[in-house]
Amino acid sequence: MSLQMLWSLFLAHPAGAVNSLALFFALAGAWLCLMTRLREQRGLARVLAQGELETLDDGDERTLRINRFFYRFGAICLGAALLLSWFSTRL
Repeated sequence: MSLQMLWSLFLAHPAGAVNSLALFFALAGAWLCLMTRLREQRGLARVLAQGELETLDDGDERTLRINRFFYRFGAICLGAALLLSWFSTRL
């Protein structure tokens, strides 16, 4: 599909195009939050299975920082999706 065809589709149905973008952001943000939670659970299960619970607090700061970043980025994506969806109703 050419760029000109996409632009004409946007001009014909601007609310649908913006709402599609909002759907993309919502799916990406939700997937990111879910996968981060799954990653946390797997890491905790691996530590518990190895019996190294006392070392959980020592070298975990970097992992916690990465998880917080992904949770925040996912929340920002979900917020952007909400705003775009709200904006598409005004078009």
